[in-house]
Amino acid sequence: MTEPSTSLPDLDQLTETGLRPKGAGSILLIACGALAREILDLKQANGWTHMDLTCLPAKYHLYPDKITAAVRESVAKHRDRYDSIFVVYADCGTGGLLQAACAEMGVEMVAGPHCYSFFEGNDRFAQHSESEITTFYLTDFLVRQFEAFIIKPMGLDRHPQLRDMYFGNYEKLVYQAQTDDPALTEKARAAADRLGLAFERRFTGYGDLATHLKDL
Repeated sequence: MTEPSTSLPDLDQLTETGLRPKGAGSILLIACGALAREILDLKQANGWTHMDLTCLPAKYHLYPDKITAAVRESVAKHRDRYDSIFVVYADCGTGGLLQAACAEMGVEMVAGPHCYSFFEGNDRFAQHSESEITTFYLTDFLVRQFEAFIIKPMGLDRHPQLRDMYFGNYEKLVYQAQTDDPALTEKARAAADRLGLAFERRFTGYGDLATHLKDL
């Protein structure tokens, strides 16, 4: 029996400490904590009982130099317990180091530069990415964790005048919606207003994430 989304740890836990595996599947997914809800929803909807999930802290995206070493450590820790391991990270700011590490360890990973790309679909994202260099992206997780993941780490709660330094070159906030949730859309719109950016919502669903996991 797969665990429902309601069994998720709270969002602060996913941001700070991640998620431990339950040890029931034959394939281990090592993922970013920001993707836990989406992966568990896909597992439940598709009956993927052969997959187990462990998540590294989502806050590592603020320090991408930590991601590769943490993935290496997690693969080494869990490898003997699973038939195969799949890394649910894109490059995520590691400058190709994560992909090189996964190739060295003999594990596969999600294709793409970051989750904004694979949620929208890597091919589609590549078509307009050059025209959106002044766009700031949010996913469902980042909308929910806007204060904890963006405002507070940047010090904007204490020094709102820093907004222009961080976001002065941005023009638009794009909310990539994985779910149809009017409350999240309004939170995303409020985030755009707070940052002084134009707002656009794009329903992406799970994009290439669902495709990659389906093929496992």
